[in-house]
Amino acid sequence: QVQLVESGGGLVQAGGSLRLSCAASGRTFSSYNMGWFRQAPGKEREFVAAISRSGGSTSYSDSVKGRFTVSRDNAKNTVYLQMNSLKPDDTAVYSCAATGAVLFTTRPPLYDYWGQGTQVTVSS
Repeated sequence: QVQLVESGGGLVQAGGSLRLSCAASGRTFSSYNMGWFRQAPGKEREFVAAISRSGGSTSYSDSVKGRFTVSRDNAKNTVYLQMNSLKPDDTAVYSCAATGAVLFTTRPPLYDYWGQGTQVTVSS
């Protein structure tokens, strides 16, 4: 069982930056591939980024590639999402998720545990 708690969301102007954190409970954090997803009002949940167990491999959606960076610190049971050059279209609730799948994935149904989400609002 893994519990995930996100933090770091807020209101920022376009062009600004935010760093989201996702703290995991349990001693097996390093055995999970981790993902970040977002959901805007009236839209489906969207894959943002993923990182492998060791942190050696990452993946990004085309919409955030070059602006967002995912990282993790297994000693602190935490995964991060550094968001730079934010745009109003990035406004959404951001959630982290953990999957025990062999490879990290962009597909939400393959994630086993989810956080409650943190709101990110980017003003123009």
